[in-house]
Amino acid sequence: MKLFIQNAGFRLFYVFAMSLKTVAIVIFLAIVASLGSALYHLVKPGDEEHSRKTAQALTVRIGLSLVLFILLFVAYATGLFQPSGIGARIQQTQEIGAQPAANR
Repeated sequence: MKLFIQNAGFRLFYVFAMSLKTVAIVIFLAIVASLGSALYHLVKPGDEEHSRKTAQALTVRIGLSLVLFILLFVAYATGLFQPSGIGARIQQTQEIGAQPAANR
């Protein structure tokens, strides 16, 4: 892949997009870890301290989820992430079908 990246600006864009994906994966793993921590403190019998730690872990999860959502929304709006899969194919098919016959 590095052989095809000749332009310095495109290379910087590619590195930024890859690092953005890495950050998104790390945030997702932190969300899963926070859920695990909340589950641990919820199941463990105890006192008021475990309830506080459960609520705190769930609050961290909500904050991380918001950060991840905003990051993905901004990345999509700037073009760093492109939709792929069934939904993107359906949208492409609808756009092609909506064009006048002269433009096809």
